[in-house]
Amino acid sequence: MKSFNKTLLAGAVAAALATPMAVMAQAKAPESPHTFTGNVGLFSQYIFRGLTQTDRKPALQGGFDYAHASGFYAGIWGSNVSWLTDASYTGGSYSIELDTYLGFKIPVGSLTFDVGFLRYNYPGRAPAAGIPVGFRKADTNELYAAATWKFVTLKYSYAISDAFGVADSKGTDYLDLTATLPIGDTGFSVIGHVGRQNFKGSNAALWAGTGCNQSCFDYTDWRVAVTKELMGLNFSLGYSKANTKATTPSGAAVWNNNFRRNIGDGTWTVGVQKTF
Repeated sequence: MKSFNKTLLAGAVAAALATPMAVMAQAKAPESPHTFTGNVGLFSQYIFRGLTQTDRKPALQGGFDYAHASGFYAGIWGSNVSWLTDASYTGGSYSIELDTYLGFKIPVGSLTFDVGFLRYNYPGRAPAAGIPVGFRKADTNELYAAATWKFVTLKYSYAISDAFGVADSKGTDYLDLTATLPIGDTGFSVIGHVGRQNFKGSNAALWAGTGCNQSCFDYTDWRVAVTKELMGLNFSLGYSKANTKATTPSGAAVWNNNFRRNIGDGTWTVGVQKTF
């Protein structure tokens, strides 16, 4: 009988101890469908689609992102730039790029589709003499669609406004293929990228008498890079190049800035980034 009573007592104690734990488990709040992240990075220069945006000078970059469990996301990102005042907008003041975007990511089997809208903003002051003939404010609106399979992403971007300051360039597009391959559990990843930029429109005011047209701006770019996660930071080293050697029939270099440097020449970029 004593043994039986001890068994009952032990069972009662166990049940009493288990009940609060069960209640706590039931009371645990469900995971939030909202995710907020931020990032900040320092790079030896800012490369965009194969072209240096800072004339090979350092760039400080950062942004904030919101994502919902439904697949919706939105964000803002910024960097210092100099390419506008290094080229046709001499005398103006454009030192910042500020991008805003939103979209949806939709998983379908082994693929993830990503569709969205991105606006490139370049706040600043125009040159006193005005923006040169054949050019516009550089603010650009793009729609994009991408598909990712495992470590490979194919993305298409289409300008629904004039593109990056070039007048009469609505419909300009960019197609890029990027692969990011992690190297086991080392924390290293290898990145390979190739892209094609095509400018559309006629823009007779810009090309009059040059024997050229918008296609003189077209180019292909590529990049190889290695990244490493270390102490919560992401370090990167990459080499990029664009075939921006195009010239007008008169010999004028299309992609040279005011310092006679081709902004698509092969170049190395190093950087460190923190995501939080």
